[in-house]
Amino acid sequence: MHPPQRAPAGPRGVIGAAAEDAAAADLRRRGWVVLGRNLRVGRDEIDILAREPGSPAVLVVLEVRARSRPGFGSALESVDGRKVARLYRAAWALRRGGHPAVAAAELEVVRWRVDLLTLRRSFSGAWQVEQHLRGLQPP
Repeated sequence: MHPPQRAPAGPRGVIGAAAEDAAAADLRRRGWVVLGRNLRVGRDEIDILAREPGSPAVLVVLEVRARSRPGFGSALESVDGRKVARLYRAAWALRRGGHPAVAAAELEVVRWRVDLLTLRRSFSGAWQVEQHLRGLQPP
């Protein structure tokens, strides 16, 4: 697998990359298989592509959202119907056309879904998964 592409430089990119690193590490600790990260599919991006433990026939597209300060609203509030539609569009494009960073055999599954991971920063500064919403529905 190719190394993940990094988010753009700057405070927002650094925060996003750290949150995605923490999300991927949390998934692996829980037995998930991370197949790819920061996958560009057309003009969309998939933060994490993974398989849930015990579900080898289900491919999961995960969107990672984090907030470092509460003044900007919750991470959950930052995902609207347009974003969910873009995630589904990216998932369909990935299934149809593949991606150089993901083995074609990994994409040959019967089912797939789109999940959302929200993270928050603890008092110590470490990122922690706050919510894992499974099966976001397109608008």
